[in-house]
Amino acid sequence: MITAQDIAAAIRNVPDFPKPGIQFKDITPVLADAKLFSASIDLLTQNFKPGDVDAIVGIDARGFIFAAAAAVKLQAGFIPVRKKGKLPYETYEQAYDLEYGTNTIAIHTDAVHPGSRVLLIDDLLATGGTAAAAAALLEKVGAKVLEINFLIELAFLEGRKKLDRYPVRSLIVY
Repeated sequence: MITAQDIAAAIRNVPDFPKPGIQFKDITPVLADAKLFSASIDLLTQNFKPGDVDAIVGIDARGFIFAAAAAVKLQAGFIPVRKKGKLPYETYEQAYDLEYGTNTIAIHTDAVHPGSRVLLIDDLLATGGTAAAAAALLEKVGAKVLEINFLIELAFLEGRKKLDRYPVRSLIVY
C-alpha cells in the first residue's frame, strides 16, 4: 500500500523557482507515476465514498488535476474555480490578499445547487487565501463545504488559520 510518505518522497524540491528564495514543490513526478497519482487520489478522498458528495471543486490550475480525478473516483461532478475572466458564463467573484497584492477567483453562478455537498481540493496550502476565497464562493452559491483537502501544506505559512471554519486535511506537511 502506498502511503503519503511514499508520495512525499517523489515530490521534487526546486530551489529558487519561480524566484530566488522560493523552494518550489514540484508534483510532476507524482503525476507521472500512475501508482503514486492513484494513491494520492485515494488518500485525498479517503473520508468519502460515491454518493457522499455532489461535486468536487478544484482550484485553478493544479487543483484541477486532483479534483477531476477525485470526481471520477467518487462519481461526482467536477466544478472549476478559476482566475477572474477565465470562465465563459455568469460568475461570482471573490478577491483575496496575496503577499504582494490581491487576486480574484470566480465560479459560475449555477455551478452547484443550494445545499450541494462539496469537497474542495487543491494541490498546495500556503497562505490559505485562495482556498478561503474558494470556500467563500462555494457558500455564496449555497454549497456546503464538507472538507478542504490538499496534497501539500506549507505549515510555516499558517494558511490553515484562514480555513478554521472547515475540516482541513493535508497529505504531506512541510
